Amino acid sequence: MAGWNRLAERQILKARAEGKLDGLAGQGAPLPDRTGNAFVGAADAVGFRLMAEAGAVPEEILIGRQIAEAKARYATQTDEEGRRAAMADIARLDQARAIAAEARRAFLKG
Repeated sequence: MAGWNRLAERQILKARAEGKLDGLAGQGAPLPDRTGNAFVGAADAVGFRLMAEAGAVPEEILIGRQIAEAKARYATQTDEEGRRAAMADIARLDQARAIAAEARRAFLKG
């Protein structure tokens, strides 16, 4: 595997020296925050990125955004009942995300 890394690095350096990496979309901009994908496999992450660039967002990513919103709501709750309701929302959404991810994997296996 290390050989592939060196080959890829050489190709990148060559393309940079030839100016082939100049003028690409997003040049000079910070990389997008993708910390939500920390536990997504590399192949899935690439597929998700391609779909996002095409304007199609997988259901599990949309649910992940809802989970982030629910966690933010949980953090603002001061009473026990509100915290319990927010935790129930997070659990329900997390289960829905797992179901959507499994459905996608099953579909891809055909």
